[in-house]
Amino acid sequence: MNASPAAPAPATGRVVLLTTSHRVAPGLLSWPAWQALRTADRVLCADPDHPQLPYVREAGVTVEIARPTARELVDVCADGGLTVAVVAGAEGEPELTDGLARLAGSGREAMPELELLPGSYDLPGARLLDLVRVMDRIRRECPWSESRTHQELAKYGLEEAYELIEAIEDGDRETLREELGDVLLQVVFHARIAQDDPDEPFTIDDVAGGIVEKLIHRHPHVFGEETAETPEEVKAHWLRTKAIEKRRTSVTEGVPMGQPALALAAKLAGRARTAGIDALPAGEGVGYELLALAARAEAEGTDPETALRAAARAYRDAILAAEAGGAG
Repeated sequence: MNASPAAPAPATGRVVLLTTSHRVAPGLLSWPAWQALRTADRVLCADPDHPQLPYVREAGVTVEIARPTARELVDVCADGGLTVAVVAGAEGEPELTDGLARLAGSGREAMPELELLPGSYDLPGARLLDLVRVMDRIRRECPWSESRTHQELAKYGLEEAYELIEAIEDGDRETLREELGDVLLQVVFHARIAQDDPDEPFTIDDVAGGIVEKLIHRHPHVFGEETAETPEEVKAHWLRTKAIEKRRTSVTEGVPMGQPALALAAKLAGRARTAGIDALPAGEGVGYELLALAARAEAEGTDPETALRAAARAYRDAILAAEAGGAG
């Protein structure tokens, strides 16, 4: 006697959790995402103001505003083996996914097929958009930040630059990442202040656009038809294009006189040496001796400011060791 065929397993359906990035323009979804939306039996979204909804509806996809529980979603899928696409919010759908995980983990449920489908991805640098957005809100709503000026923030820029240098010298990667963020904040903060200037406003996009244009123009061996095989040739390209841009009448133009004295001396010496100018003054005293030493270091390819800082740090360590020895 032949055994009767086994009854087919009930259809459990399919859940597609569609995630999108708020840092990418709405409507720019991947082809698999559009396919999932068009072929789903039902499309659900908990947020009626989700930025993707107008574009999805314009494409002819019906979207229901609903926030089903995991239990309800499993039951909907099981009713005829439906495919349900859930358009997730900016934070995903943690309650829903946690609930589905609990049901699946119980071992007592016939679960639908679960698929996490990224509909759009962040491009490199996308988090900078978050920084601009957060800074804009702080500038508008924080009593301290809304009244700051470029002049008031200047000292913080200098402090953050020194802290960045210290992190580099210490070789601390975590601190380096943090200090780079603090320096970046200064740039974004100043640009946001400039945006409010009634006479000569500019934005962070103007700042970024300016440096992009400068980098492209000064790297003709990357973006143009010139060639450069060595760092020296690259530097020659940079100096040549910079000279054309600035149209300076003196090699000293553009050298910030407010920088530390040793770095200032080296910068002037480098400009003079590149231009073939031998004008190092002779004089009496430690100042002229240091000037000559800085010029010599620059000519030999050594940054005297960095070299002296390294020596000073070694000096500090020696003092600490001497203090520890004396305490013993």
